[in-house]
Amino acid sequence: MSAGKLEMKASLTEFHEVEMTREEIAKEDTWEVVDKLDVEGVDSRTVQRQLQPPPQDKFTVQECIDKIGFGKFQVKLAILTGVSWTVDAMEMMILAILTPALHCDWRLAGWQEALVTTMVFCGMLCSSSLWGSLCDKYGRRTELILCSVTTCYFSFLSSVAPNYTWMLILRALVGFGIGGAPQSVTLLTEFLPTQSRATCVTLIEIFWTTGACFEVLLALLVMPSLGWRYLLAFSAIPIFIFCIFSMWLPESARYNMTTGYYDKALQTLERIARENGKPMPEGILVEPINHSVKRGRFGDLLIRRLRLTTLLMWTIWFVTSFSYNGIVLLTTAMFESPDGCHGSEVKFNPNPTCFLECKSLTKKDYIDLTWTTFAEFPGLFITAFLLNKIGRKYTMAVELLVFTVVVMLVNICMPREGLTFFLFVARAVISGAFQGAYVYTPEIYPTSVRAIGLGTCSGMARVGAIITPFVAQVLLKQSTYAAISLYGSFCLIAALAAFFLPIETRGYDMKDSGSEVPKVTVRDVTSRTRLKWTTKFVQNT
Repeated sequence: MSAGKLEMKASLTEFHEVEMTREEIAKEDTWEVVDKLDVEGVDSRTVQRQLQPPPQDKFTVQECIDKIGFGKFQVKLAILTGVSWTVDAMEMMILAILTPALHCDWRLAGWQEALVTTMVFCGMLCSSSLWGSLCDKYGRRTELILCSVTTCYFSFLSSVAPNYTWMLILRALVGFGIGGAPQSVTLLTEFLPTQSRATCVTLIEIFWTTGACFEVLLALLVMPSLGWRYLLAFSAIPIFIFCIFSMWLPESARYNMTTGYYDKALQTLERIARENGKPMPEGILVEPINHSVKRGRFGDLLIRRLRLTTLLMWTIWFVTSFSYNGIVLLTTAMFESPDGCHGSEVKFNPNPTCFLECKSLTKKDYIDLTWTTFAEFPGLFITAFLLNKIGRKYTMAVELLVFTVVVMLVNICMPREGLTFFLFVARAVISGAFQGAYVYTPEIYPTSVRAIGLGTCSGMARVGAIITPFVAQVLLKQSTYAAISLYGSFCLIAALAAFFLPIETRGYDMKDSGSEVPKVTVRDVTSRTRLKWTTKFVQNT
């Protein structure tokens, strides 16, 4: 029994002239003391209230992280999860380089060339929801380690694929592993202070852009002398490095709280405070959530409070992935376009004698591909500014609308320099819109379904990526204008979907269960928007 309680009991007994020494009180149970005082005519309920310790301050996981602030812990976590992004980007970028090489080596037809890319995204589609469910049920750290090992293993095997059929199988399995990579955003987001969340998640895109640029430069060095097999093998080295260092990854404190592991959550928060050199908040850790809430259930994404958000986010993810990967593939495909009007010097032959004519990428193609890839850097910083200035949903809407306008301008017959410029701008804004979706999604979904919410959105992105090779690599050869116009039209639809998102998450406190998400309808969105612009108009006039 603490000295404070002993003194409290001693003072009470002395006040009521009950003859009990400190030693006697120490031997007595609290309730026995109360009973003795009750015998002396004292109200036991009053004594019980006096004997209770003073109430302590309480704080949640997010409040604790906000108080500790951004520091060394978040920097190390961002770098490690950034490596996962780098690997994902390299595997995506390699598709634009690998398929033309296989087209030449194995004499593939156009649909076979597109199928190599499609199989990777099929693997991602099949695994995205599965990885998300595993992430919500067994933890973010466990899921990231498993998907990284899977990706690493099959990436190395792809470099020794003996024929076309085995290449399809192995690349599909690589895609299966990559499907879990977006969950690194879930882990990072749950460790970030509210004020720096959007900026940090957006700047993690630096690792994606770095990975894409690195892959192009690696191809420029490896492809002319060693070929695509060595390129695949060298591209698997970063994921191997991530597998080694992933053991350092902490488990999400939010996840531990929602699963009832209070001690582990507290230890993780104490680790953050220690590494950042900041004190822990005073009080006890609490979390306003019912531990009986089921986690990782697909049906919870379609409850009334989340249904509209989920449907609109699926649309946005589908279109942004369709358009982003389309621009990546279009860059190399249009350099080889036979119409002689979109940056290519090859003239259209209406009656080709060889449908398997091989056009390998030249050094100039790799250089222009590098320039368009670097477009993601300015797009990244512009997006980081807009997310905090005008909000998440309006940033996505504006960038998708700009993409629509720029892509439609590509329909104009122009020299190669003009094409490279428009592709540069288009890639900058579509990568920004994609990053806006990555910021918004983990913010809007509660902890109980955050990973599966991101997983299903990622799955819809893979559907878009599965379709886009047949537009950028097959339809483009039939009609450049039809292919380009399709991308512009889809992005216009996505811009409207972003505008009608029911909740703006700038400054939004992340929730832990679906019941905490506010109810908002499309009518509410239009009414609030009309009121907002009317107020601004009145103020300006």
